[in-house]
Amino acid sequence: MLHYLYTYPETIVDGDGIRFSIYLSGCRHHCRGCHNPESWNPASGHPLTREKIEEFIEAINSNPLLDGITFSGGDPFYSPEDFLPLIKEFSERTGQNIWCYTGYTYEELLEDPARRPILSYINVLVDGRFEQSLYSPKLEFRGSSNQRILKLK
Repeated sequence: MLHYLYTYPETIVDGDGIRFSIYLSGCRHHCRGCHNPESWNPASGHPLTREKIEEFIEAINSNPLLDGITFSGGDPFYSPEDFLPLIKEFSERTGQNIWCYTGYTYEELLEDPARRPILSYINVLVDGRFEQSLYSPKLEFRGSSNQRILKLK
């Protein structure tokens, strides 16, 4: 079962516009200088139950100010077999633009048959591991200059 650390019902730092952000637990990258090391453990935070999913979808659908949804973490691609049905449901039931942050590169995701199908539900992918030596607070929507903001659809 997926776990989430926290949500931000209205944030402007996780992508364009006002976004509903969900920070999922679980990450294999363990980037030095990570701003969320508590997210590495897939059991951190709270279980993402059916009730919580319904609560989040209701909150998203009832907020006319939202410009989209962002999945971050941790790494949402940590458990692709759990993340695929989740992102599919959010996409289909909200119709919102979806951003997703991952430590994998786009190319790594394309090569992975378990992770590749998830890409079809993402509008914007922020990819690449955080590199502390390439950090800059001036970068918009990313932590280090090696990370890319890729428009997928």
